[in-house]
Amino acid sequence: MYFEIIGAIKNSKTIAIGSKIRELPRLKKAYGPGRWRKRKGIAQIRLVDGSIVSAEIHWYEASGIGRKEFKIKRYLENGYD
Repeated sequence: MYFEIIGAIKNSKTIAIGSKIRELPRLKKAYGPGRWRKRKGIAQIRLVDGSIVSAEIHWYEASGIGRKEFKIKRYLENGYD
């Protein structure tokens, strides 16, 4: 991961569940079967250069497996958009 999440993820929401996730076959192959969900939220992140910014992040998670494959969707100027 090219960034580090600092603190809690705020306003987390589920945006897709099960077969609605395009990457579901790959997730099952890589991490195993589970009730996969694609989620999003807002967090403070520390980038590789040490700067701290707010960003909307997306990730996949399943119970018993945990959160996987965080990615930055977009940077937020004042913490909210």
